[in-house]
Amino acid sequence: MSKNHYEVIVIGGGISGAALFYELAKYTDIKKIALLEKYDSLATLNSKGTSNSQTIHCGDIETNYTVEKATNVKRTAKMVEKYCLQYGYENKFMFAHQKMAIGVGDTEVAYMRKRYEDFKELFPYLEVFEKEKLKEIEPKLVFDENGRERPESIVGVGVQSGEWSTVDFGAMTETLVQNAKNIEGKETDLFLNAKVTSIKQLGNVHVVQTEKETFTADFVVVNAGAHSLYLAHQMGHGKDFGCLPVAGSFYLTTKKILNGKVYMVQNPKLPFAALHGDPDILANGFTRFGPTALVLPKLERYHGNATVIDFFKTLNFDTNILKIFKDLLGDSDIRNYIFRNFLFEVPHFNKKLFLKDARKIVPSLQLEDIEYAEGFGGVRPQVLNKKTQKLMLGEASVNPGTGIIFNMTPSPGATSCLGNAERDVKLVCEYLKKEFNQEEFNKDLVD
Repeated sequence: MSKNHYEVIVIGGGISGAALFYELAKYTDIKKIALLEKYDSLATLNSKGTSNSQTIHCGDIETNYTVEKATNVKRTAKMVEKYCLQYGYENKFMFAHQKMAIGVGDTEVAYMRKRYEDFKELFPYLEVFEKEKLKEIEPKLVFDENGRERPESIVGVGVQSGEWSTVDFGAMTETLVQNAKNIEGKETDLFLNAKVTSIKQLGNVHVVQTEKETFTADFVVVNAGAHSLYLAHQMGHGKDFGCLPVAGSFYLTTKKILNGKVYMVQNPKLPFAALHGDPDILANGFTRFGPTALVLPKLERYHGNATVIDFFKTLNFDTNILKIFKDLLGDSDIRNYIFRNFLFEVPHFNKKLFLKDARKIVPSLQLEDIEYAEGFGGVRPQVLNKKTQKLMLGEASVNPGTGIIFNMTPSPGATSCLGNAERDVKLVCEYLKKEFNQEEFNKDLVD
């Protein structure tokens, strides 16, 4: 085999690819691993600190999570905490903030009270914050610009302190790769500026062609965001899926508005996160509101129009995709949501329209308090399932069983990165007849 042959090649230098690279190096007997990243640095797209809400999504304040989903996500979220604590990254790029989900109006308040009862066993630290308590810990939720109490009923469910809530996933990505490279006895190579142009199967190996050189591998895992499905389609895999890229934008406040994270009740019909406010750890703790949700005909947001053609190939348009679009647009809630989020991007309209929504969280918010966060937000690959003719919620994988896996990980992909990597490490080891040290993994990241 050539010098460019590896037992495993991971494609994509975001948080998901970095987590897998790290776990393969640390917890298996696989000796030779490569990570290929198309740009000149790691975490340039969705894992970048400005591209996501910097939240550890464990299910306690995410109102669209069922108890079952929260139970699964809680385990993987704890892995992020344990990894950061293991290496002493707390208060460097992992922080604890007050956090809560709020219900506004009688219907939402009743929903949040019931949700608290359903989730308090899974998250025993949760508290119910009545209006009087909110006045004390998060007063901007209660009072308008004239200092009057908002007329609607309001309740919060969350935690004031003691829970890690916030991570700069871009910084975490860099540490995962560096810690993998520090493991003795392993050949762990990182290749930057290594854009993959094609993958082909040749006997028992895969040939990975980049713009500059050729690699071969016994196993390949593609963690390349929306481009994972693009590369799968190139190889004839995953044809039952299409990709609908959804961009999220944010507004940044010009001062500190909230003391912690505040999430709202999500419309169960919508696959996108409800508007929320987060202290931005890269912007002096000023509150960042968002995300909006804008369907974009490109797979990457801030890299020109180079990925527009890739979008149309990855959409994989046919009558099944048409049916999904027809059903989505036929629902007035979804149709109005899509149109409203389009207006959030239109100058002159966007700021005033967004302010109206954000004032559901902070009634006193004024136009001068917020500004459009230029360059913030990424693109999430929402997967369209042709078989079910539905928009899928959450992550999707294509595994043809031939020594290659393609992963699409929209939110909460960063939170689930170490758990998703564990799943893939087991598949890789089973295929290659290698050993995964589950005991050491559990000791470090689970127990």
